[in-house]
Amino acid sequence: MSRKRDITGGLFIGVTAFSALLIIAVIVILLVVIIIGGKGTFSWEFLTSFPQDGMMKGGIFPAIYGTVFLVLIMSIAAVPFGTITAIYLTEYASEKSILAQSIRFAVRTLATVPSIIFGLFGLGFFIKFVGGGMDNLFLGGQLKWGQPSILWASLTMALLTLPVVIVSVEEAIRTVPREMREASLALGATKWETILRIVLPGSRSGIMTGTILAVSRGAGEVAPILFTGAAYYLATLPTSLSDQFMNLGYHIYIMATQSANVDKTLPIQFATTMVLLLLTFTLNLTAVIIRARLRRKTK
Repeated sequence: MSRKRDITGGLFIGVTAFSALLIIAVIVILLVVIIIGGKGTFSWEFLTSFPQDGMMKGGIFPAIYGTVFLVLIMSIAAVPFGTITAIYLTEYASEKSILAQSIRFAVRTLATVPSIIFGLFGLGFFIKFVGGGMDNLFLGGQLKWGQPSILWASLTMALLTLPVVIVSVEEAIRTVPREMREASLALGATKWETILRIVLPGSRSGIMTGTILAVSRGAGEVAPILFTGAAYYLATLPTSLSDQFMNLGYHIYIMATQSANVDKTLPIQFATTMVLLLLTFTLNLTAVIIRARLRRKTK
């Protein structure tokens, strides 16, 4: 019986190790293919110049700028609202509250909705309803906000990443021991003072990590911005919230599907993918570093 258990345990460990190695091998092969394909095009000029000759020459600086601009506006919209929602669910709402259960159901539903649906929602609600209403109300029907722009694309992306922010912040807040809250209240602090001085500082590493991971996901999404603000080519950078913008993910999609000569644009696609991966890896690495430093500081 003992020998049978040892064989079963060894088999389980072997299958698990093989699965992990397989995942690592796929990632390594993917990176090698991308690096080999894009190393000839990847350069400082490629990162800092504007595209030329129908995207066949020049660089991708407008796409980098637009992606960073999108992520910043998305974070400003999603992180505060998601954090406040998580605080309400963990600190104020009862588990049996109908409102809390409705919010959790809505969060779970949003997390399972395909990203293209968010793009269609952004087109119908933000652009047609909100933007069109703003144009009719403030501009006498002149078209400014009722068209695709970086503002509507960012708000659409904020809805996509909102469940990630809420769940990660909620889990981080739950890691703070209940005894610390009770001690703060026993010393005369109010509920809000306890949250502000005990709960949030104690969970900030998890909050920062979840926020950056949500941001890194938003940086690589394409479907939500297809109809809400991304442009194929722009000779200028977006300077207003009502302007359209270029995006790294959308740039890769267009080059791969709409180019007249896909083979000729393949090195550009690989090089742009390298930039997007570097941006995503940088955000994830930043999350790991921030979490490690905050944990050491907390200890």
